[in-house]
Amino acid sequence: MIEAGKTYVVMGLLDSDSIAYAIGKRIGDLGGRVIYTVQSERMKSIFLDRSDKRLPAEEIARLDIRFCDVTVDEQIAALFAGTGPVAGIVHSIAYANPRTCLGEEFHTGAIDDLKMAYHISCASLARVAFHAKPVMADGGSLVAMTFDAARAYAYYNWMGVNKAALEALVRALARRHGRDLIRVNAVSAGPLHSKAASKIPGFNKLHRIWRAVSPLPWDVEADKDEVAHMAVFLLGPLTRKVTGQVIHVDGGASVVAGMLMPFEQWQYPTALTDDPHEEHTGPVLRA
Repeated sequence: MIEAGKTYVVMGLLDSDSIAYAIGKRIGDLGGRVIYTVQSERMKSIFLDRSDKRLPAEEIARLDIRFCDVTVDEQIAALFAGTGPVAGIVHSIAYANPRTCLGEEFHTGAIDDLKMAYHISCASLARVAFHAKPVMADGGSLVAMTFDAARAYAYYNWMGVNKAALEALVRALARRHGRDLIRVNAVSAGPLHSKAASKIPGFNKLHRIWRAVSPLPWDVEADKDEVAHMAVFLLGPLTRKVTGQVIHVDGGASVVAGMLMPFEQWQYPTALTDDPHEEHTGPVLRA
């Protein structure tokens, strides 16, 4: 677990539905000091101050929020110039224009959008590591958020490509920063509901895929906490010899070939068939 009293930077806060908030809240519950980053004051105003119905204004005011657009190198440098010593960092940042980089057609001529998506979703992790190194003089942990990059998913398109690049970057940074005692790992989460996920065309179809292939039940809302637990574990001293790894927190979906058979499902689908070997369209889930 994290070390109480030490500072952790959680990058990519959008609102209280975001994975970044779930991770930061867990760090705070365990006694860590949390610095959140939001892309800009405008984004905070839109998504936290005006639109977030779950967090009261006084609770938002208590959050330590700094602004950092990771496409602007000077802003990353300024962020870490003002944090003091940092024990761990969470990179929960990704973006691709849904009109050009996601959807039914993979091919696009929007080269500038592809470059921007790569910059934000992948390359920014390296710049964060570079600028954070001076404030992690005693070593520490850098955790990135990814999504199953071993398989190609419909609609996910170029974001899937960027996640594969991100995972390769995690390994490269782990090699580079081992001498600094900085560990670099990634958490590969199953699909989770968030404002960002709602912009992914076909996200609900990803959710249905998980229902059919995950050996353990997967909840797109509640399981943010399970993902947060793993991120916090990787941030803490119990993983001092773990680096360059992609840890899957996805109910086991990433290891399953094809759909689960009826007899393998966590809730036996009696509503569909009495024959446990008969094929069907997917598991029956609790409401």
